[in-house]
Amino acid sequence: MLDTSNPNHYHFTARHLEITVLGGVRLNKLDSLRVTLSINKTDSSEKLRHNIDLYNNNQVEKLVRKVAERLETGTSITRRALQELTDRLETHRLKELEALDSEPMARELTPTELRAAEAFLKKKDLLARTNELIGQSGVIGEHTNRLLMYIIFTSRKSNNPLHCISLGSSGVGKTHLQSKVGELIPETDIVDMTVLSENAFYYFNRTELRNKLILIEDLDGAEAALYPLRELQSKRSITKRVSHKDRNGNTKTIKLTVEGPVSVAGCTTQESIYEDNSNRSFLLYIDESEAQDERIMQYQRAVSAGQANEQEQLKAAELLRNVQMLLRPIKVINPYAMHLALPKSVFKPRRTNAHYLQFIEAITFYKQMQREKRYDKATGEEYIETEIEDIQEANELITEVLLRKSDILNGACRQFFELLKAYLKANGESTFTNAEIRRALRIHPSNQKRYMLQLGQAGLVRKAKGNKRNGYLYEVVSYDEYQNTQTKIRRLLDDIVTRLQGKRDVVVQSSP
Repeated sequence: MLDTSNPNHYHFTARHLEITVLGGVRLNKLDSLRVTLSINKTDSSEKLRHNIDLYNNNQVEKLVRKVAERLETGTSITRRALQELTDRLETHRLKELEALDSEPMARELTPTELRAAEAFLKKKDLLARTNELIGQSGVIGEHTNRLLMYIIFTSRKSNNPLHCISLGSSGVGKTHLQSKVGELIPETDIVDMTVLSENAFYYFNRTELRNKLILIEDLDGAEAALYPLRELQSKRSITKRVSHKDRNGNTKTIKLTVEGPVSVAGCTTQESIYEDNSNRSFLLYIDESEAQDERIMQYQRAVSAGQANEQEQLKAAELLRNVQMLLRPIKVINPYAMHLALPKSVFKPRRTNAHYLQFIEAITFYKQMQREKRYDKATGEEYIETEIEDIQEANELITEVLLRKSDILNGACRQFFELLKAYLKANGESTFTNAEIRRALRIHPSNQKRYMLQLGQAGLVRKAKGNKRNGYLYEVVSYDEYQNTQTKIRRLLDDIVTRLQGKRDVVVQSSP
């Protein structure tokens, strides 16, 4: 009998012999079975310890002779015991590998849970109700970001998954927001990672990541793995060839392939370093305002005082997870896509346009139970169609994203500039010094120097007077440039919806 209850200390009992496998067995390198054995006779305490590859016949024969000599047992008895041990260990290892390879089974919804999830998905104002439930589950503030993130996470089940990166300074709650919204997705659909090596993605099973949500706590700790991650996002599969020795010692090249599609979310404080990844993702800037600080601290006080309704939070999170389990893959067609346009001010419009269209599809996908199922006349494929209200809701959520994509400043510099303008307006000042702003906004000198350089290059701040010896007074060139861009984007998106409503009948009739 082979007892594997202790993973580091297997015990095997044979006729006349007791064998202990110290340290268990390795689950990789299936072409060998290297173990450390402790062998003794059942009626004796004398032990023989030996490290051996049980697949190596020469080593096994040498051990048989050594055991027979040392423990005074017959070679046939020892050989039979080692052969039986090898068979048992081999079977045990294969079962362990099968258990690792098999994906965890998603639990089935009870009839009551099924009815509740269906009823919720069919309700009017689904996105608003979803956002309200996200808040009830314990996500404080971040009203736009949390719904954006939930829709992006939902897109993992579609043919065109979206990705997001949460940006903000240290300690503002980037990882907390991502993990809290991640809790609203079934655990079987999530691959959670803290640290990634360069080759980590290549060693997943071929379909193990398909339609999964990959959550990376800190992109700063995953820099080596960012290239294969980008390829997985763009090409939906990655391939690598590695050398491998078979049991005969011959070197062969094997092909490792991992398939997507996947939805990827990560957090970082360094926007510029990850430009290639950020171009593939929605950039979600964390709310660092004093009002948000107060909301979070008030919630922390309520939890500490026992006034937070934990049962309500668990109930809201459970309903949203059940809703996710009810969604099924289905093709989405946007009959209004040819009439949509992006603001001219958006940088990298090709990729941003793809994100915009995919986000509209993701909203339609989430509302699949409110859409009539249609069938392609040529192929018979089932699909649903985007409606104007989906585009309107997408426009409301994506305005800030498009605004950031149109901004010549990065997120950290833009935040500094808006705080600077607010400070000058509140104090009725038109000029300022670096020292004054450092004290007022509590900005680190090196960060302020970098922000001021960027603002000067963008022509948004200039020197008003002063010299290098005595210092300079600076002034803001434009106070309304950001708001003007925001107004233009919102007006354009509103005009698009208005035009679509006028063309509704024509567009619907021309759909496949």
